[in-house]
Amino acid sequence: MSDALLGWYDHHARDMPWRVGPADRAAGVVPDPYRVWLSEVMLQQTTVAAVRDYFLHFTTRWPDVMALAAAPDDQVMGEWAGLGYYARARNLLKCARVVAGDHDGQFPDTYDALLKLPGIGPYTAAAIAAIAFDRPETVLDGNVERVMARFYDIHDPLPGSKPLLKDRAAALTPAKRPGDYAQAVMDLGATICTPKSPACGICPLRDPCRGRIAGTQSELPRKSPKRPKPTRHGHAYIAQRADGALLLQRRSDKGLLGGMLGWPGSVWSETPSEAPPFPADWQPLPGEVRHTFTHFHLILRIWTAPLPNTTQPDELIVMDKHAFRPSDLPTVMRKAYDLWRDH
Repeated sequence: MSDALLGWYDHHARDMPWRVGPADRAAGVVPDPYRVWLSEVMLQQTTVAAVRDYFLHFTTRWPDVMALAAAPDDQVMGEWAGLGYYARARNLLKCARVVAGDHDGQFPDTYDALLKLPGIGPYTAAAIAAIAFDRPETVLDGNVERVMARFYDIHDPLPGSKPLLKDRAAALTPAKRPGDYAQAVMDLGATICTPKSPACGICPLRDPCRGRIAGTQSELPRKSPKRPKPTRHGHAYIAQRADGALLLQRRSDKGLLGGMLGWPGSVWSETPSEAPPFPADWQPLPGEVRHTFTHFHLILRIWTAPLPNTTQPDELIVMDKHAFRPSDLPTVMRKAYDLWRDH
């Protein structure tokens, strides 16, 4: 199976800016662990299409781990804005600084050592070890889970079936070219063994695939029913001074949107209380901001008032209009800004 899949990958590998293609790999080009690590962190919970431009911006601005480790937090968080899951950006900086300070700028080359770095879990450690260092580790993302569930006709639902799927994937991981093989399985899931209407007729694994033989491939993998997401509410306050300066708040490092710039506001709950950052004649804007996070939906009511020249509330930031960039805000805060700007 691995020979068939690698032969297919040699001709059909996707072209991605962080990848060393099979022809270059065969010619002796070695993957850069920094680029592999950065891409894997960015790709968590995100698509290749969404990540491509972010990756190019990051690697142009910070071409290696030493440069990223030396970067100010604000700049990195600003470049990350829009990718979501902002804890990844905080861990990205922590990891870069550990690699720079404790490992002389060189990523460890084994699964166990990589797993000790901040923000690197089992999947990411396996992916870096396999792709960057050609270690025979088992990489299990959503694409690989789908391929394995269909190949072995496994009907146990996810996420409970993950250990079984990983065992099956491990049994197929070859000692030869494990890095290319890991990427080949992911490419197969992304381009042929797709969630809907898999292209079994051109799949290099079609003959031994048990799901195809049984006619169940389109039903797999099965998934346990998702719980409905709750809805939370909140208040956000946007105040502008006569000279254009805006009042902002940096959120706590811990928790949702940690370390990011945003608008002062209330807690997010079922029945939040109003929490203006300073006394004023706050006026509600027509409409509302709606945003969906991983575990809940959020509805924000936006309030606005003039910011007096003498006002500097504690723990808040008065930012000059020339220093303010909406693109530095996380998506939900940028939605609030757009609503305010439009009114």
